[in-house]
Amino acid sequence: MNSAQTSSIRAIILDMDGVLWREEQAIGDLPWIFNQINALNWQVTLATNNASRSPAQHLEKLRRFGVDLRPEQVVTSGEATAHYLQKRFPQGGNVYMVGENGLEKTLSACGFTNSEKDVLAVISSFDRQLTYDKLKRAALLVRAGAPLIATNADLTFPMPEGQVPGAGAILAAIVAATQVQPTIIGKPQPDMYHLAIERMGVPEAATLVVGDRLETDIAGGQKIGCPTALVLSGVSSRQAAEDWQPAPDWVTEDLTALIKKFG
Repeated sequence: MNSAQTSSIRAIILDMDGVLWREEQAIGDLPWIFNQINALNWQVTLATNNASRSPAQHLEKLRRFGVDLRPEQVVTSGEATAHYLQKRFPQGGNVYMVGENGLEKTLSACGFTNSEKDVLAVISSFDRQLTYDKLKRAALLVRAGAPLIATNADLTFPMPEGQVPGAGAILAAIVAATQVQPTIIGKPQPDMYHLAIERMGVPEAATLVVGDRLETDIAGGQKIGCPTALVLSGVSSRQAAEDWQPAPDWVTEDLTALIKKFG
């Protein structure tokens, strides 16, 4: 990008896992990073496919790293899934969740109760307490006609020890057992980015999307016309970035290196 395009950035959308942290390990000096973003007078929203935590739980995690944000500055695939469900089932009701407590809290706040009976849909997400019984129940409900909705399809999840099975791996098991294709809500679908941009009131061309996954973060940003930056602190490699078309506007080792390019 040329300097005129660089100077036009007025907002930033940040992925979390693999960009800000790996589980409980911060990637860089997060207070410094957010102070620099503030110094640039950029608006900031965090947008994550990780639905295992509610927005409030993500904010609490940020506070442990020394960063304070407002609830409207966090968008999760769980929230986007709740909005989708509200549009499709405005009366609310029962859904069966393969997911964690954060997703249950998010959907419950929008009128959807985790249940095994009379379900409107089966929701598949990241679940570190996954059991065979959960998979069996989900498959039986989908085979009985319940629509299959996935918060995201990320095959892996970045942890300090490496890449571990993610929500997409769990979803793949349900799809294999039912031969039913899911409705996928999270990135690279544009819903989360549209919600973040609407909240910030900044046009797409002035909003920088930052992530560690080409096929979700970068593809989603490119789809709606945002400039994009890939950081190599998470999932995608430099070789993958070189092969990706169209190329991200920036490729840096981590978020610290990216922000220094603007400071």
